[in-house]
Amino acid sequence: MSENSTYPAPSLARPLDRPAAPPRARREPMFPEGPAPDPAGSHHERRIRSFQPRRSRVTAGQGDALRRLWPQWGLDIDGMRRLDLGELFGDPALPVVLEIGFGMGEATAQMAAADPGTGILACDVHTPGQGHLLGLAERNGLKNVRVANGDAIILLREMLAPDALAGIRVFFPDPWPKKRHHKRRLIQPEFLSLAAARLAPGGVLHCATDWEPYAEQMLEVLSAAPEFENTQPDGGFAPRPEFRPLTRFESQGLDKGHVVRDLMFRRR
Repeated sequence: MSENSTYPAPSLARPLDRPAAPPRARREPMFPEGPAPDPAGSHHERRIRSFQPRRSRVTAGQGDALRRLWPQWGLDIDGMRRLDLGELFGDPALPVVLEIGFGMGEATAQMAAADPGTGILACDVHTPGQGHLLGLAERNGLKNVRVANGDAIILLREMLAPDALAGIRVFFPDPWPKKRHHKRRLIQPEFLSLAAARLAPGGVLHCATDWEPYAEQMLEVLSAAPEFENTQPDGGFAPRPEFRPLTRFESQGLDKGHVVRDLMFRRR
């Protein structure tokens, strides 16, 4: 065949029985009825965030729980409305505790089962954990758990009324161990001022960590916060209260020889 031979141009048309697929929407949610990928558009905020969203596989059971239970027991932190906690939990007299970061939710479910007279608003961005906690709540008949998806700072700042919370729990937050990342740690003076504004007088901020340098920094910052007072007469760390379960993460730390510190400070 000569080099001047003419080759037919390849057809760019799709076969009639294979229509073009519609373009996928940007950041299309995995579960349309479930948590939004970025409910408040927080990636646009010029603010240092204390958390790093994790990507991991959602199991079939977790996905089923998200599809069925999110419309009833879940909420997206969009920063666009003020929450009525009495309406959210179906009981205006129910005291509500905010838990920031709950992992897979086992400890949250245990605390909710042990104290049905307290509502737990559990906040995290980890989709498998959200689905797992919803499933635990359904299987154990826990009516006092609600799951919030998104940035807890936006929830506190934009969506909760002053004095709305009976307590705040921050168990095993990311310690951000590298010095250049310390600015990402959640327990900072700015956070404490915001937390105090949303806690009712006498409400307790309860933190726990197995990272000793972070524990020392927490104690220093909390002790200096004028809005809080240490529940411990000696001004030190608190013993682990019976209501806080021993988590899987905590057990792993103890096996490695880590010392777990609890801090419990009351809003003045």
